[in-house]
Amino acid sequence: MANILNTDKPKPKKPGRPRMAKGEAKGSIVPVRFSLEDRKRVEAAAKASKKTVSAWIRITLLATIED
Repeated sequence: MANILNTDKPKPKKPGRPRMAKGEAKGSIVPVRFSLEDRKRVEAAAKASKKTVSAWIRITLLATIED
């Protein structure tokens, strides 16, 4: 009888990003709504500082609460 499960072929890799090590992920997501005008201002500020919008918001917020 032929082997039904062909174990000679390696399993294909799962699509997507591999899991991060425990404690390596940033944490939680905080949804925030911006008006269109505010969003454009935030995006412009992030672009001017050569950062992503998320990084710019995080850095700006943390600098504000640390003062």
